[in-house]
Amino acid sequence: MTLEDAMAAPTAPTPVLYLSHGAPPLADDATWTRQLAEWSGSLAKPKAVLVVSAHWEEAPLTLGATTTVPLIYDFGGFPERYYQVKYAAPGAPALAEKVRKLLHSPKTPVHSAPERGLDHGAYVPLVEMFPDADVPVLQVSMPSLDPRELFDVARKLAPLRDEGVLIIGSGFFTHNLSAMRYVRSTDGTPPGWSSEFDHWGDEVLRSGDIDTLLDFQRKAPAATLAHPRIEHFAPLFVSLGASTEGTRPETVIDGFWYGLAKRSLQFS
Repeated sequence: MTLEDAMAAPTAPTPVLYLSHGAPPLADDATWTRQLAEWSGSLAKPKAVLVVSAHWEEAPLTLGATTTVPLIYDFGGFPERYYQVKYAAPGAPALAEKVRKLLHSPKTPVHSAPERGLDHGAYVPLVEMFPDADVPVLQVSMPSLDPRELFDVARKLAPLRDEGVLIIGSGFFTHNLSAMRYVRSTDGTPPGWSSEFDHWGDEVLRSGDIDTLLDFQRKAPAATLAHPRIEHFAPLFVSLGASTEGTRPETVIDGFWYGLAKRSLQFS
């Protein structure tokens, strides 16, 4: 291949991620933080990050701050040091305008929340993945928890990948906080409902059966135990929608944290 051919050859779209973001104490887990750092190190540095977190549901779809504003410490009962974490990533006003143009229509208005900082579903993993806080970040709300609606919205965002935007859905592959208290250590044996759901999700993702995933509440084993409320699984449908059709994801991180499946995926 000549230099001219190489320059003319299309570059691959930026991958799409779904990650299990953990709670603020993720920062104390040496294994998990290393995995996140190694993951980001394997990627080309993105021009910007668009993140959808389990912790922001707002309709109509809303764009977060496009300037650097304080973080949202949307958790309680933790030691004071977790409330002192800073992550002053640049805002992404140009990306916000692109998102607005891609999504806006009479049926899908797009609102702005210029004072809303990143919540812990966004900044907790980003601190580990891009610790220099030098990549612009835009957080976007989930306008619904309906899997199909989120999938369809994300299909419209997929072209951003061709511009170097890293799209991240941030949730938790299983999420039942009430049941966590029965697991006494980070690497303890997970409860059956968590491991069964995790195994089912892995199998269905590898098969590429999107329709079954979208209908997970009826088709997955232990769905109501794995997700009593589905906000932590819902960002997966954003990641699926933004990915290339037919792509089988790679599991980058797996295992369990206090019984919850921390499976995290990359769609190339």
